[in-house]
Amino acid sequence: MLYNLFRYLDSLDIPGAGMFSYVSFRALSSLILSLIISMVAGEYFIKYMRRKKHIEEARDASIDPYGVQKKGVPSMGGVVILAAVLVPALLMGKLDNVYMVLLIITIAFFGIIGFLDDRIKLKGNKDGLPPRLKLLAQFVFGIVIGLTLWLSPQAVVRENVEREIGEKVVVYHKSEARKSTVTTVPFFKNNNIDYYEVFSFVTDGKTKRACGWVLFVLVTTFVIAAISNGANLNDGMDGMCAGNSAIIGVTLGILAYVSGHIQFASYLNVMYIPGSQEILVFLCAFVGALVGFLWYNAYPAKVFMGDTGSLAIGGVIAVTAVIIHKELLMPILCGIFLMESVSVLLQVAYAKRGNKRGQKWRVFKRAPFHDHYRHRMEEGVKYLIKRPKGLLFESMITTRFWIVTILLAAITIITLKIR
Repeated sequence: MLYNLFRYLDSLDIPGAGMFSYVSFRALSSLILSLIISMVAGEYFIKYMRRKKHIEEARDASIDPYGVQKKGVPSMGGVVILAAVLVPALLMGKLDNVYMVLLIITIAFFGIIGFLDDRIKLKGNKDGLPPRLKLLAQFVFGIVIGLTLWLSPQAVVRENVEREIGEKVVVYHKSEARKSTVTTVPFFKNNNIDYYEVFSFVTDGKTKRACGWVLFVLVTTFVIAAISNGANLNDGMDGMCAGNSAIIGVTLGILAYVSGHIQFASYLNVMYIPGSQEILVFLCAFVGALVGFLWYNAYPAKVFMGDTGSLAIGGVIAVTAVIIHKELLMPILCGIFLMESVSVLLQVAYAKRGNKRGQKWRVFKRAPFHDHYRHRMEEGVKYLIKRPKGLLFESMITTRFWIVTILLAAITIITLKIR
């Protein structure tokens, strides 16, 4: 909104109005504004939820090995995150940019799904929305995102064009903007691959391209469902999901800015995506909201984000990755989320195998993976992974997971040059 207003004021030669034409200014402004909104609104939200008695009843000292009391802490703090992201994004962003619109719709959609889930839990049903219903919503939304990127005239890329000069290969200009299902593959010299190349056995060119788009939509759907659920599983300790997601958000912001800057894209030999620099405005609001939320969510937490926050966070990360064609980098960048999801699948499969033999088998002491470090082994249970035998403080586990995510973020960025 303010972008169009200040562009008009700039046309009237109002001093300082031209600042809004710079993505960097609007991005940093959105970060500051979201940080302030999250910190200020968080305090009022906590007081309101306590007054209305919308609090967690399931978490008590019996869950924590050190007896830290968490019963009575307000949930649904994701509402604060949503507000702190949406307000700056609407004020500072270009609302005619398809990528900005998609991200705004994404955080609102997943926020609503999570909100409904949290409301049901607060009313006494600990299961919340049926898992199949949430998964169906994620799949449908993934298809919508994929089709939008397929059909929107704004969603185009300009791939690198290389020329050999002596023994060197130089990127000398960008190709014409076109619709493409190309994506970045880490650690390969020719690091871009088009989904339609999977269908090399199809002889007709149009049919092959159509198959490529179908595969792109399916991959988009899978990525959105996987990351949003992974973020949801990671939200089990104070500050865990918010901190990891803020680090991931910073990394995606760097990738989005590089992809939207033709000189940087040429230097790093990555595809140029016109308009993707606008994503930086949204992601700065996203990171600011998460950091501000940590003011109250850090150990010992005064508020939990609930599914309202975790599902929305995962949705934003996944859609951003798909928009900038970096979805195949997500197993690296979102390695913590992947590990959480895989740990649950392994735990369930191994437990079922043990049950068939009349024994109690577990891979980890608890799943998701972060719970493995704060629970003791039970008598009569066969564990595949027993270390560490001692218990770790929750704050230590959270901090170490942040450190791992920082390492994974650095590796993700390095993949732009390691080929």
